Amino acid sequence: MSLTQPLSGQHAVGATQIVVVSGGGHGRELADIVRAATVNASDHSKLLGVVDDGDVDLELLSKMGLRFLGSVKSMRRREVQLLFGVGDPRTRAELDHRTGWGSPPAIQHPTATVGSRCALGPGSVLAQGVHVTTNVRIGRHSHINVAATISHDCTIGDHVTVCPGVTLTGNVTIGDGVFIGAGATVLPGVTIGAGAVIGAGAVVCRNVDDATMVRGVPARRVIQL
Repeated sequence: MSLTQPLSGQHAVGATQIVVVSGGGHGRELADIVRAATVNASDHSKLLGVVDDGDVDLELLSKMGLRFLGSVKSMRRREVQLLFGVGDPRTRAELDHRTGWGSPPAIQHPTATVGSRCALGPGSVLAQGVHVTTNVRIGRHSHINVAATISHDCTIGDHVTVCPGVTLTGNVTIGDGVFIGAGATVLPGVTIGAGAVIGAGAVVCRNVDDATMVRGVPARRVIQL
């Protein structure tokens, strides 16, 4: 896990030019978070626009005031930092490994809170209403979505997706590439292995193996991925 310097409730946007990869729904949400963080931060960061290798709704982007800049490859010779606006952890990891461009800033929406002795990895994102308490570590390009709570002494790996309304209680360990569905709760001391998928609304009471899908209350294994 690659981490930035510890944060203490500050906005982690460096003086850089930012491009969001993906013009889809998650990418547009991320663009709004970047703009809010930039407006409220005392620096000179700037969201240049959006890139995407697929089809995008140019009219919708225009209405949002977002410039479409072309393909991901078109950014290769430009002095920019990429943030990956895709919800799937595997796709985000593939984009990160394929581009390999530096250490983008961590992004914290102004309504998110971060307690003492916490650290956010490059490209990590805290969305609206997220609460991170104390002694929490969040890895590279991991996304903590709207109104999620990350309690004390949690460790979250790289390229993790934490969906809206998730609660990670104390001393939880999340491996790389995990997807945690909306409204799930992970109880104290639980470890979730790399590449696992936690179903929406699940209550995870015991450790989850790598590359395993669980769901339900209490969560039980559905399939080995």
